Amino acid sequence: MTCKTCHSPFPKLKPYGDEFAGNGFVLKDKDAPRYYVETGDNDLSLIRDIPLALRLEGYVTYNNNNSEQSDFSAPYIVKLLSGGSITDGISYYFYFFFTERGEVAGLEDAFLMFNNLFGSDLDIYIGQFQVSDPLFKRELRLTFEDYQIYRTAVGYSNINLTYDRGLMLTYGFDSGTDIIFEVLNGNGLTAANSFKTFDNDNYKNLFGRISQSIGNHLRVGGFGYWGKEQMDRENPLRGINELWIAGPDLTIDVEPIELNIQYVERSDKNPFFSLNNPVKYKTRGAFGELIFRPDGDDSKWYSTALCNWVESDLTELNYKSATINLGYLLRRNFRIAGEFTYNFTGKFGQAGVGLITAF
Repeated sequence: MTCKTCHSPFPKLKPYGDEFAGNGFVLKDKDAPRYYVETGDNDLSLIRDIPLALRLEGYVTYNNNNSEQSDFSAPYIVKLLSGGSITDGISYYFYFFFTERGEVAGLEDAFLMFNNLFGSDLDIYIGQFQVSDPLFKRELRLTFEDYQIYRTAVGYSNINLTYDRGLMLTYGFDSGTDIIFEVLNGNGLTAANSFKTFDNDNYKNLFGRISQSIGNHLRVGGFGYWGKEQMDRENPLRGINELWIAGPDLTIDVEPIELNIQYVERSDKNPFFSLNNPVKYKTRGAFGELIFRPDGDDSKWYSTALCNWVESDLTELNYKSATINLGYLLRRNFRIAGEFTYNFTGKFGQAGVGLITAF
């Protein structure tokens, strides 16, 4: 099938692509017996051909992060992806960075998915994923510029809305209501410690989200995150940080325009883990993303505007930027994009041209 079945433009997902991924990478109501090797054992499912994909990105940039220099940032990303059904109702997905910014980053997304448990719309994911995936997926954005508030961590805290390890439950109602619940380690993708465990404290953190589709063009939602973290459980002189993160989001999708808005409030009671003098810090931020595709999923041209805003009691986290991105699909799976971002906080502009392909 053509890439535009699921993407518009790649890697951004259309509703059908979201449904395909949410169904365990299985085409709904379509059987594919050739998918498995015939072994004569009804209790064994062996995938005949391991599904693999590659994504490559390279850029030419000028004044990136106020460096005052031009740079050939290529390859910027080389990523190997695989995902599919292991057996009925059980799927997997992972990707491995051969290189990210010149280093082998390793696994980021990597999880098992149990789909449609108990004959219902309940799905369970276990492994590594982005906490913010039920909101807006960073890996699927069209801009070089990131969703800054998702990456923001305060002080020495390891907690933000990017990658973590844990369990995610999702349930969708016929009314268009979706409910997501996550139980997380709360310390990102750090390596296992001396106890051979990934969680570096005795706490588990909680994330919840509810969203509602209104007609075919509007979705509103809200989320909340609560957790505790200890910087070093073997050090009695370190305090504990308790925090919450919450905010609403909105998507308006009326061709040829899509508007995504996210607002986030965050409160940390002790992000520097002081034992005797904890100081509370508040942080807030938002982003707005406007995507224009003149001919819908048939568009060769597209443009994206992105505004980021972060404001914190810890002033070094303050960030304001505006980005404009213009892209053209040379092929369905090969696009060229030019981007300019002005950083209002640092009072500088940065520009780049990128080549992005996947196959």
